[in-house]
Amino acid sequence: MRAWPVPALAAAAAIALLPAAARAEVWAYVDGQGMAHVAPQQVDSRYRRVLGDAPGGSGSEAVPGKTDRADGLLLWLEIAPEVKALAPLLRAAAEKHGVDEELLKAVITVESGFNAKAVSPRGAIGLMQITPVAADRYGTAAERRTPAETRLLDAQVNVNTGARMLADLIRRHGGIDIALAAWNAGEGTVRRHGGRLPDIAETRAHVQLVLELYWALLQERQARRATGMTLQPAR
Repeated sequence: MRAWPVPALAAAAAIALLPAAARAEVWAYVDGQGMAHVAPQQVDSRYRRVLGDAPGGSGSEAVPGKTDRADGLLLWLEIAPEVKALAPLLRAAAEKHGVDEELLKAVITVESGFNAKAVSPRGAIGLMQITPVAADRYGTAAERRTPAETRLLDAQVNVNTGARMLADLIRRHGGIDIALAAWNAGEGTVRRHGGRLPDIAETRAHVQLVLELYWALLQERQARRATGMTLQPAR
């Protein structure tokens, strides 16, 4: 991940500390020197909305990622202090459970916007928005000694539980897209649709955004590792 200049981190941190009502939107762009410029409104045409409600939106979305596309979310992931703070935890969980760190990051972005204390109206809790039932199914014996409603608010427990669950869903459903559909709509719903992506608008939008963001993050990782470039001749 790019090392951001101190002024950019200070700006991001300042916005993150504002009350929710005061930071309904966050706009940003990165200049040619790699400096991130962050503002609570679109200052000029260079700024892109990276957090907040889409134009004409209801303002009721609990998760910013539900209305933002991957390009804006990528910039937010670069500058958000809460994302940087969780980076070591995500790396450890990815290595332990055999799930790409980028996939975990994409799921968390769309599910909770990296809010470790988020609780949905349906009772899903924490970073990966896990229900108590799923937490008890995928929790370790030691973890289950603490009520799910409490332990899921712990970032480390939440991410590790979610990583176990995601790895299991991918293995059993044979693909990331169907695993994400089962995560969003429930395995019963996926079974009723013949093991395919359900024709449910919310679920399809959720899967599309997670996959879009996951792919973009994978591309960024490969770009960071690249040390040169070769061009193949046209066939």
